[in-house]
Amino acid sequence: MPTTAAAMYADLSLTLSEAGAGRPVLVLHGGGGPATVAGLAQHLSRTAHTIAPVHPGWDGAHRPAWLTGIDDLALAYLHMLRDRGLRDVLVVGSSLGGWIAAEMAVRDSEGSITGLVLIDAVGVQAETEHITDFFALDARGVAEHSWHDPDRYYLDPAGLPADELARRQANMATMRILAGDPYMHDPALLGRLGQVQVPSLLLWGESDRIVTPAYGAAYADAFGDGRLEVIPKAGHLPQIEQPEATFALIDAHLRQSGDASDQQ
Repeated sequence: MPTTAAAMYADLSLTLSEAGAGRPVLVLHGGGGPATVAGLAQHLSRTAHTIAPVHPGWDGAHRPAWLTGIDDLALAYLHMLRDRGLRDVLVVGSSLGGWIAAEMAVRDSEGSITGLVLIDAVGVQAETEHITDFFALDARGVAEHSWHDPDRYYLDPAGLPADELARRQANMATMRILAGDPYMHDPALLGRLGQVQVPSLLLWGESDRIVTPAYGAAYADAFGDGRLEVIPKAGHLPQIEQPEATFALIDAHLRQSGDASDQQ
């Protein structure tokens, strides 16, 4: 007879891209989908065993009816790590993926995770810094809030193929279900981060207007071992706008964090 956890996850078939060898690194994308972290995952696969899932409900991946919150997704990924016997895991999350990573860390009772990298993450309610209402922005507003150089990255929806537009709309519908109420945060998360003692690097684009560097500073301060690094000339996705600077900081954290006995 299957355990309660096994039965719960029986209808969850995760779509995973894997490459490389070495320390396990779980790379979690944000609302923009797996393409936003594809270059980062490819880079990390040169020195690590990189696992990059497509979140259920994104890009056509099946989302079970019971998966309705970020906490559900965090527990599902923890179950995946434990089911595969993975330990000394570095979890890297961008935006919404950073929120998932933080929720995983506070629930990691078995110590599978030994390091975190949160890139312009949402997920907490800071006292003086608020998360911009992404759903209220038009395409131009999204570009202005998300990029240091919005003119370079702005895409007019009117020029997108119908299938690409449908994919984006479906992704946003899933994001509303998982993170729309309360909007883009867990009210209890900030107060729980102090129990997370693994080395936690928070990377922030200096021009991010979705969640500002000041929001990132409050996030970093809440961790037991958190550190903020601000990346110049980057917005909400520094791994795309400033990949060299972003990758260098993550590479250093990959080497410096984790289980020392596993790195000998």
